[in-house]
Amino acid sequence: MDCRMDGRTALITGGSLGLGRAMAVEFAKSGANVAIVARRAEMLEDAKADIEAAAPGAKVEAYPCDLRDPAAIKAMHNSVEGDLGPVDIVVNNAGTSRAMNFMEITDELWNEDLELKLMGAVRLIRLTFPGMKERRWGRIINVLNVGAKAPGAGGAPTAVSRAAGMALTKVLAGEGAPHNVLVNALLVGLIESDQHLQKHLKSGSNESLEEFYEKLGKAVPLGRVGKPEEFANMACFLASNAGSYVTGTAINVDGNRAPVV
Repeated sequence: MDCRMDGRTALITGGSLGLGRAMAVEFAKSGANVAIVARRAEMLEDAKADIEAAAPGAKVEAYPCDLRDPAAIKAMHNSVEGDLGPVDIVVNNAGTSRAMNFMEITDELWNEDLELKLMGAVRLIRLTFPGMKERRWGRIINVLNVGAKAPGAGGAPTAVSRAAGMALTKVLAGEGAPHNVLVNALLVGLIESDQHLQKHLKSGSNESLEEFYEKLGKAVPLGRVGKPEEFANMACFLASNAGSYVTGTAINVDGNRAPVV
């Protein structure tokens, strides 16, 4: 199966760590010009070096940007297109999985979550969608989590913002389909990530990271936590011509942990 992206320009938010970095590596290996976006410049430069080492000859650029700032998003987009050409592929991957008891969530926390996870994606798509439609080729992948389909108690605000992202995916898929712009969502289950690493470090436990992941994996029917590369492989399929008849869907990448399909 051919998942090449030669000549395409891909913009990946949350691209400095975890799933974002893994997707950037696979996209670069597949021939795409890759723009990685995150808030912290130093971490972006580290990620850029790792991606270039994993994909020799690939064109990779890093762009610090706070996706809660509309002006910063516009400036970043202009820089990407000036450096790498028109954006063909957008992966909205920014944001953490903040989960709290409903009564503990202030208006400020609700707004912060929605600004980053929903409105950050909306504003970036607003800038890239017209060009994709005009060129009659585009891919938008919204990275959400399985709570978007099956939210649990204590799952807000992230489950709510991610559910909004799933609705956005379906709306855009309908508008993009006549122009060959495909829009899908990938829903994360338990996959190795920086968020889990930080939880392990903060726990103060004497168990190793491997033991920590082994324990988490017991909640997954496949019996293990997923690898970032496994998630990135699905993103590559959707971003390439191999996924040319898939749009408007939200795919669980979770080892069957979610109770709904």
